[in-house]
Amino acid sequence: MKKKISLDAASPRAKAEHGTSLLTAFRQIRELIVHGRLSPGTWILEAELAERLNMSRTPIRGAIHWLQREGYILEHRNVKKSRMIVAPLTKEDANELYLIIGRLEGIAGRGVALLPAPERKEICSQLQKLNDRLAVISKDRDAPPGEIFENDCAFHRLIIKYGAGARLTTLHKAIEPQTERYWRLYASSIIKDLHRSVAEHEEIIRGIHAGDPDRVETGLQANWLKGAERLGHVIDIFGERGSW
Repeated sequence: MKKKISLDAASPRAKAEHGTSLLTAFRQIRELIVHGRLSPGTWILEAELAERLNMSRTPIRGAIHWLQREGYILEHRNVKKSRMIVAPLTKEDANELYLIIGRLEGIAGRGVALLPAPERKEICSQLQKLNDRLAVISKDRDAPPGEIFENDCAFHRLIIKYGAGARLTTLHKAIEPQTERYWRLYASSIIKDLHRSVAEHEEIIRGIHAGDPDRVETGLQANWLKGAERLGHVIDIFGERGSW
């Protein structure tokens, strides 16, 4: 008679399956937050999320704590009790996020600028194609906000792809979805200033073509910092989302 093998919580396979479920829960809840399907200020209810994602509450609970550590979820306290909520979108948070990602991409941009000339030429061609499309959108103003985001995101991801090492890429992937929350919610209101971002992209492309790392780094940081300023003006008009 064969001995039955128990897959208890301590077994390697059970641990692996739990880890996979936790990562899946984290990514799915983060996507709900980033895409605005869990809007800023929404209460996080463990049981509802478990039912919505068809998962047990254990990985959901772990994912909530993970998202809290990364700033997507906050603990909101009042006199009687505390609740977990989707982090609000604020000017202060946007300024910090844009400053950080601008620094990261600036470092990657230096790496791109130091590549051999033939490689830089090919990268510039790819960047120019994306920026030309953004230029058309800025003039016509008839593209959906999602297309603006995808093209702009692709532009910046090319910088990371060709200029960042493994550690820098990991840091960028961790912070990028948090900036995406702002882009997706406010993109339709920023389109009138899109031509400014296009001009800033052109300066970055010229710096790469010239092989000038200082120019590229400065250009990328300026693009994000000015983007934060433009976003701040919109937030002033429409208000911070999810704040009390």
